[in-house]
Amino acid sequence: MAVDSPSGAIIIAALFLHAATTIVCGSDAFLKLERLIPPSHELSLAELRAFDSARHGRLLQSPVGGVVDFPVYGASDPFLVGLYYTKVKLGTPPKEFNVQIDTGSDVLWVTCSSCNGCPKTSELQIQLSFFDPGSSSSASMVSCSDKRCSSNFESESGCSPNNLCSYAFKYGDGSGTSGYYISDFISFDTVITSTLAINSSAPFVFGCSNLQTGDLQRPRRAVDGIFGLGQGSLSVVSQLATQGLAPRVFSHCLKGDSNGGGVMVLGQIKRPDTVYTPLVPSQLHYNVNLQSIAVNNQILPIDPSVFTIATGDGTIIDTGTTLAYLPDEAYNPFVQAIASTVSQYGRPITYESYQCFDITSGAVDVFPEVILSFAGGATMVLTPRDYLQMFSSSGSSIWCIGFQRSQQPRRITILGDLVLKDKVVVYDLVRQRIGWAVYDCSLEVNVSATGGGRSKDVISTGQWRENNSSKSHDNYYLFLLQVAFLVHVLLSRNVHFL
Repeated sequence: MAVDSPSGAIIIAALFLHAATTIVCGSDAFLKLERLIPPSHELSLAELRAFDSARHGRLLQSPVGGVVDFPVYGASDPFLVGLYYTKVKLGTPPKEFNVQIDTGSDVLWVTCSSCNGCPKTSELQIQLSFFDPGSSSSASMVSCSDKRCSSNFESESGCSPNNLCSYAFKYGDGSGTSGYYISDFISFDTVITSTLAINSSAPFVFGCSNLQTGDLQRPRRAVDGIFGLGQGSLSVVSQLATQGLAPRVFSHCLKGDSNGGGVMVLGQIKRPDTVYTPLVPSQLHYNVNLQSIAVNNQILPIDPSVFTIATGDGTIIDTGTTLAYLPDEAYNPFVQAIASTVSQYGRPITYESYQCFDITSGAVDVFPEVILSFAGGATMVLTPRDYLQMFSSSGSSIWCIGFQRSQQPRRITILGDLVLKDKVVVYDLVRQRIGWAVYDCSLEVNVSATGGGRSKDVISTGQWRENNSSKSHDNYYLFLLQVAFLVHVLLSRNVHFL
C-alpha cells in the first residue's frame, strides 16, 4: 500500500519507532531479517536466474549486460526548446549532468569548472552543473601517450603544455568546444528483466570542456554538454558495448508535442512495423541513401546523386539537429511543390528564414503528404505536422516549412528532430542499418538487448518504470525506519545533544 501524504509518512515513522523500541531492549539488540523478495511476490525461474546473475556479476566484478535506460527531456519545437536532452551521472560520488542527445557526434563531454565563456544559467529551467576533476576521487587525466587519445577520428586531438590529451570539436551550426579528456566512472541503471534493474558503473572517457563558442555560449538552450551517440570508439554506445555492458544497438522515441520527452535506451525497441535501410559504410555519421522525395504522391524531379556522398556529404540522420536541411537542388522543387498544392488556400509569406503560408482556413490538412524513399525499399511518410511549424496571427494560421536550405558550399541533407519525432528509431550497429516506425512515444515500448544478432528477453518499459517507482517508495520508508531506529538507539544510551 502506498502512502503519499505527509501525515501518512509520520504515522509510518511512528510505527517504525515503536517497532525499534520493541526490538531494542537494554544492552541487547537484534534486528529482524526480512526477505528481499517477499513470499507474496512470485518470480519466475527466469527472473530468479537473472537476479542471481546480477548478484554474481557484482561479486565477481564481471560485466552484466542488459538494457540501459536513459530519461528523455526537451522538445522538438524550435520556438519552445528545440532540443532533446538526457541526464548522465559521472564521477565518484556520481554527479548528474543534463546533456543533449546527439547522434551526429561521438564524444560525451560536459562543461568543466574551469570553462571560459560557458553559460552559467539556462532558459530551459534547469540548473547547470560543472564537472570538477578534483571533486571526483576516481577522476584522472588522459595523457597524450594514452592510446585512447588518438582513438577518436572526429576530434582534432592535440597535446596541452602539461601533456593532457586535448580535443576541439566544430559543429554544423558554427559552434564549437575544446578541452581535455577525463577518465572516470559513468553510473547508470541496467535493466535485466521487466522487474529487475541494478545500479551499474563503468570506466569511461569523456571530454571536460574549458572553452565554448557560438550557440553553446548562449543561455537560451544551454545544457551541461553533449551526449555523443555516434559510431566512434569513444561514443557512449561503443564504450559500454566494448565492456559488455550494453548491446551495439540503441533506440529512441522522441515525443513531438509541446511537453516533449520520450524514451531512449541502449537496446532495440521492438515494433513489428519497423522498416530498415542500410547505413552507408565507412562514414563518420549515420549516413543513409535517400533516393527520392514525393510530394502529394508525385516524385520530385531531383537527381538522386544530390543525396549521396558521391557529390557531397550525403544524407545524415542527426538528433542534434532541430530541423531538417536540403541542398538547393532538392530544397527549391520541394518548397515549390508544397506551395502549388496550397496556393488556393492562402498566400506564401517569409518569416525569418522560414518559407511560410498564411492559411485562412487554419486547417493543416490542406498541406500534402511527403514521402522520403530510401535504399532497401524503406519509406518515411511525413504528415503535414511532421514537417510544419505553426504560428497564429490575427485569426489566421501561419504554417512554416521546417525544412531549411543547406548552407553553401556544403551539399548535405540532414534529417533532424523535425522528422525523427513521434517515431521509434533504431540504430542497429551490428547489422549496420537504421529503422523507424511511426509511434505514440507517450506509450510504453518493448525493448530487447541485442548483440551480435542475438536477442535476449523482451522487456517492457512500462513495467520496469513502475517497479522503479515502487522501489523509490520502498527506499523512502526504509530511510524512515533507519532514522527511527537510530533515534531510539541514541535515546536508549542517554545521549545528550547540545
